[in-house]
Amino acid sequence: MGVMHEFRDFLKEYKVVGLAIAFIMGLAATTLVQSLVNNIIMPLVTPFVPSGGWAAATFKMGPIVIGWGSFLGALINFIILAFVVFAVAKFVLKEEKVTKK
Repeated sequence: MGVMHEFRDFLKEYKVVGLAIAFIMGLAATTLVQSLVNNIIMPLVTPFVPSGGWAAATFKMGPIVIGWGSFLGALINFIILAFVVFAVAKFVLKEEKVTKK
């Protein structure tokens, strides 16, 4: 029983359960934001993409092919997630200004 007690104390001391819940919520939020970007935002961008399909949009320089369409989708996805994390941190920490340390 000593090891089980130590394990329970470890879980409480390092707040492992809360971390696991935050990780699961982060995965769910990532999936939601990816769907937002792929199914709502990028179809609005598609008419401005010369080839018509944002995921397949490429830039060719001789034998080099750069897939900028999927990169643009990933960039928008990252910006939205970064903003959501910033907003949650600002709300949870209740600071006037979130500063870089």
